[in-house]
Amino acid sequence: MTFEIQNMSHDQIDAVAELWHVGWIDGHAAVVPATLAALRTFESFQKRSRDHLKDTRVAVQSDVFLGFTMVQADEIYQMYVGAHARGTGVAQALMLDGEARIKAQGYDVAWLSCAVGNERAARFYEKSGWVNKRTETVGLDTLDDPFYLDVWRFEKDLR
Repeated sequence: MTFEIQNMSHDQIDAVAELWHVGWIDGHAAVVPATLAALRTFESFQKRSRDHLKDTRVAVQSDVFLGFTMVQADEIYQMYVGAHARGTGVAQALMLDGEARIKAQGYDVAWLSCAVGNERAARFYEKSGWVNKRTETVGLDTLDDPFYLDVWRFEKDLR
């Protein structure tokens, strides 16, 4: 599959929010508390996409939106690939792009969080060279107060 990874533009915010919303439900609805799922509305993803415009790179093929990665400092903050692009190499390319962005900022170790029980994502991270270091509690962004959730913390040495 031929695609391009580029900085997210303002006119892609809704596409990122839609893919993120659908992907989040697919990967998390069965493994997180219902109270968190209720907070994960399309509007919440739309606001967070807008807030992270400068942190986000997207994978596109012609006019088809395939996935995205958000990087914050040494963290792969978010990464989602549409179901239509799974198994095509898009996820690996987005992950490598995110890792390169973190390394370019001078970090030797990158990290990401994965909801406990999201086995599909965990398998992908492990195949990509990431190591599940521990379970920790993190405060997740919501439209209101943070929501605290236990996650698996994955790390990767970028040296």
